[in-house]
Amino acid sequence: MISRREFIQVAAATAALSTGVGTGLTQAVAQQRLTEKELLAFEPLGNVTLVHVTDIHGQLMPLYFREPSTNLGVGEAKGQPPHVTGQEFLARFGIAPGSSAAYALTSEDFEALAKSYGRIGGLDRAATVIKAIRAERGDKVALLDGGDTWQGSWSSLKTRGQDMIDCMALLKPDAMTGHWEFTYGSERVKQAIDGLGFPFLGLNIRDTEWNEAAFEASTLIERGGVKIAVLGQAFPYTPVANPRWMIPNWSFGVREEDVQAQVDKARKGGAQLVVLLSHNGFDVDRKLASRVKGLDVILTGHTHDALPEAVKVGKTLLIASGSSGKFVSRLDLDVRDGEVKAYRYKLIPLFSDVIRADAEMAAKIAEVRKPFAPDLAKVLGKTDSLLYRRGNFNGTFDDLICQALLQERDAEIALSPGFRWGTSVLPGQDITFEDVTNATAITYPAVYRMGMTGARLKEIIEDVADNLFNVDPYYQQGGDMVRIGGLSYAIDVAKPQGQRISDMQMVKTGAPIDPAREYQVAGWASVNEGTEGPPIWDVVANYLARQKTVRLEPNRAVKVTGA
Repeated sequence: MISRREFIQVAAATAALSTGVGTGLTQAVAQQRLTEKELLAFEPLGNVTLVHVTDIHGQLMPLYFREPSTNLGVGEAKGQPPHVTGQEFLARFGIAPGSSAAYALTSEDFEALAKSYGRIGGLDRAATVIKAIRAERGDKVALLDGGDTWQGSWSSLKTRGQDMIDCMALLKPDAMTGHWEFTYGSERVKQAIDGLGFPFLGLNIRDTEWNEAAFEASTLIERGGVKIAVLGQAFPYTPVANPRWMIPNWSFGVREEDVQAQVDKARKGGAQLVVLLSHNGFDVDRKLASRVKGLDVILTGHTHDALPEAVKVGKTLLIASGSSGKFVSRLDLDVRDGEVKAYRYKLIPLFSDVIRADAEMAAKIAEVRKPFAPDLAKVLGKTDSLLYRRGNFNGTFDDLICQALLQERDAEIALSPGFRWGTSVLPGQDITFEDVTNATAITYPAVYRMGMTGARLKEIIEDVADNLFNVDPYYQQGGDMVRIGGLSYAIDVAKPQGQRISDMQMVKTGAPIDPAREYQVAGWASVNEGTEGPPIWDVVANYLARQKTVRLEPNRAVKVTGA
C-alpha cells in the first residue's frame, strides 16, 4: 500500500538537474522545476489523516541542514532504515541522485544541491502545508507534535520556550510530548503546559514523591467519525542525558508494561485507532512495536530520522518525520472495524522558496524574533568549509567548537556533546551569532576546565559508545558520539560494553594516552549542578573573533571498525 512515488514524484521530475549541479545551474532554474502543488500532491485515502511534526528544536526560520553521512545500526537494526545513508539511501528508496529528494534526505552533493534548492523549513511554510491539508480533509485531520519543540535557538532560550509556544499555538496541535522541554526545569514546564490549550502527554513519567502519573497519559479525539486514542511517550532517559537536578521529582523510562496497559485501556474505552506519539528514538520504537500489541501507529521522534516510507513492524506503522522543521508528515488511514485497512504516506519537504509563507505565522515569527534580531544577525566570522553537525562520530561544527575549547581554555583535550540539533553553514558564508547559538543554546552552557586521567577519559568514551551501540535498543539514548578535540581513538562498534575503544592517542604528538596521567580537559553541557565557566557561545565567539575565517579539514581522528 505504500507508494514511494508519492514522495519522489518531484525527484523524478528534477532528475535531469543532476547533470548540471556544480556546473552553473542556478537556484532559480532548480526551483522552476518544483511547485507547491507538486510538493503537496497527495491522493487522499480513508477517513483519518495524521499530520506529524517533531524535533523542530526552536527553528522558526528556513535553514540549511545536512543529513548524516554516517548513521550506523547494530544488532537487528544493522543495515535497516534509518541506518542507511548516502548512495545506499538513494538506492534503497529509489531516489534520483541530484534531485530535490536527494538534497532533502541525504548528505550527497549537499553543498552543490544547497546552492540549487536553497533553504528548507520555516514554521510559516509548515503552516501553509498544514492549512492546505486541513482545507482538503476537514474534520479528518489530527496534528501531533513529537516534542523537542521549545529548545534549540537563542530566542527559545531567552524566552524559555515561549516563542515556540506562541507560534505553535497558531497551528492548533491536538497533543504533544517532550524531551528538551524539560531542561527549562519542572516549574517552567508545568507553567507552560497550563497555557498550551492542548494536552502535553507523558505516560512514562512518574512523580517520585507521590508515586503517581506526573502527566496525562493519553487523549481521546474523534476524527472522521473514528475514535482515536493518542498516547504520549516522553524521552525515557531525560534524567540521564540531561540534568536530573532540573526535574528532581520526575522519573522516566521506556515502561513497556505501562504502554501496553494504556493501549489495552484505550481499546476497552472504544478507541478504534491507537497512536503512540513517541520521543523514544527509532530503534527503541521498532522494538516496542514488536512487543506491544494493539498499536496501530507510532509517530517516532528524538533520533531525527527522515524516512520517505512508513516502516511496518507487525501491524504497527512507524513514521519518522525528520527534524529542524524540514518536513511535515502526512499519513492517511482507512480505519474500519477497529483496525487499519489501508494507508498512504508522504513526507513533505518544506522547500522555502517554493512553498508560500503563511502570512499569519510569518507575522508571529517576526514578532517573537524582533527583540533578538540585532544579536542574531551579528557576524562573528566566516567559514571556508561546510559546517554541519550530524554524523555518528564527528561533524565540522563540533570540530569548530572543540578547536575553540582547546584554544580559548588552554586545554589539551576538548569534549563536546553529540547533540543532533544545530543548523548547517555553507562554505563562503558568514558565521553569525544565530548560527553558533543554534548549535549551543541550552540552559546549562558553562564551559568547564578540569583534570581527567586517561582512564577516566576512556570510561567516558566507552559509556557514550554504549549509549549509541548497545545491541538492545532499550539501552540506547539516541544521540551521537561525544566529539573530541586533541585526541584520536579507534572504535569497534561490534564489541561489547567497555571493550569498544582502543588506540587512544594525542593528536599533536601521537603519544598514547596514559591511563594514570591527568590531562587538562575543557568541555561544556555538564549535567552536574553548579558547574562554573563562561557560556559556550562566548567561547566560540571569542575564538572566531581571533580566527576571523575558519577552515575545517576532514576529521580522521576516529577509526571505525565492526560496522
